[in-house]
Amino acid sequence: MKFLCLAFGDQAGWDSLTDDEKAEVLAQDDVIRSRGATMSAVRPQVTSVRNWDKKLEISKQPHATSLTLAGFSIIEAEDIDEVVKMVANTPCARGKGVIEIRPFWNANASAA
Repeated sequence: MKFLCLAFGDQAGWDSLTDDEKAEVLAQDDVIRSRGATMSAVRPQVTSVRNWDKKLEISKQPHATSLTLAGFSIIEAEDIDEVVKMVANTPCARGKGVIEIRPFWNANASAA
């Protein structure tokens, strides 16, 4: 099963980690990548789009949380528990941020 993991955090949280902690959490990112996961940090620029009642709105403000989206990963795992164990020691999870995990909705189905 595939899971989308959204990493929310900020520079202050990252800076709160010691050099040893930073090395440890970056090593965990490497473990996740070595399993074939797509993973990347993202730039802080935001474009939010919504089209409610055919009224297109484009904003430069995030809508989900007060923390900035810092990165994401797409992880293949047996279940949510396995994903939780993998991301629990990543930079945002340890650096006063949060990882939001969402299972894919039938990733192999075609849009019909």
